[in-house]
Amino acid sequence: MASRRDVVKGIGAVALAGVAAPSIVRAQGLTKISMGFGIKSINPIIINILIGSGLGYYAEEGLDFTARPLGTNSNAQIAVDKGDVQFAVGTPSFQMPLYAKKELPKIVNFYEYTYPYKWDVAVLPDSALKGYESLKGKKIGVSDLGTTDYPVTRAVIKNIGLDPDKDVTWIAVGAGVTAGVALQRGVIDALAYFDTGFGQIEAANIPLRMLERPKDVPLIGGLFLSAMEDYIKANRKICVGFARGVAKSSEFLLANPEAGARVFLKLFPETAPRGASEAEAVKSVLFAAQRRIPLFRPPYPNTKMGFIREAELLLDAKFLGLDGITDVKPLFTNEMIDEINNFDRSKIVDQAKNYKA
Repeated sequence: MASRRDVVKGIGAVALAGVAAPSIVRAQGLTKISMGFGIKSINPIIINILIGSGLGYYAEEGLDFTARPLGTNSNAQIAVDKGDVQFAVGTPSFQMPLYAKKELPKIVNFYEYTYPYKWDVAVLPDSALKGYESLKGKKIGVSDLGTTDYPVTRAVIKNIGLDPDKDVTWIAVGAGVTAGVALQRGVIDALAYFDTGFGQIEAANIPLRMLERPKDVPLIGGLFLSAMEDYIKANRKICVGFARGVAKSSEFLLANPEAGARVFLKLFPETAPRGASEAEAVKSVLFAAQRRIPLFRPPYPNTKMGFIREAELLLDAKFLGLDGITDVKPLFTNEMIDEINNFDRSKIVDQAKNYKA
């Protein structure tokens, strides 16, 4: 089996500028924690993780949280493996291929913070393209070849009988409005992206039309809070507290999305469109987040917030063509879910409905 050093090299070791170290220090009575994300800048895609700071949920758990946008999922994975961050976004499309080759560090997903399915392929309203089958011979844009929209859409393309390497051309066009402009200018024929990203584009008055999803697209592609196995064992209380803050934030957003948008903008005023009024800024956040917020709640009956279904991970592996993966138990744990959900949901809902900026 590959050594830790070899694994890091194998997934593309890079300089992780801006990542705080060492792992944990205590300041003003709060334990500092950070999470690495495969995005280039703070945006509403992770709103249910971010607003816990503004609402005081992390402080209630004795935590001081910082988000670390690291550009790609591989960078986030490297950061948590090295101990530069305590948590990282867990993405099956990135983890599974490494797991199949026994090259994935001992990273465990312990809370599902966004449930599937969140990806689509968009075209301009007057495009002649009607379905995924019509993408043959076309140029498909993705935000980056190191983000999840690329491998997931490749898998969808493959599952309808097209060759993702020969039948289409992939072009990295950047994130957010930049991706929408590439579509608008004809640099690409279609844009493969995710829910909140499409919202950012539409908020910039770039109209889109989603191609009808293939009927056999399954519930895959959840996003998880993940940490090293040893870290979880040694810091259970921190893991529970962090995830509980995310669960509370998710309930807050489900109860009052506009209030959640206002909390987000108070934390990150620099994300508001230049020259926008307060109402316009709130609207821009809601545009970006409106498709994502319903995915905070499990799509499965009688399921607690954050619960991870083994069948979902196995389906992810199958959809990625990794039929050799039959045991995904080392990749996740639900052992802390009951404790994470041990809070008064009605109190959070009332707080959201009565929120005053």
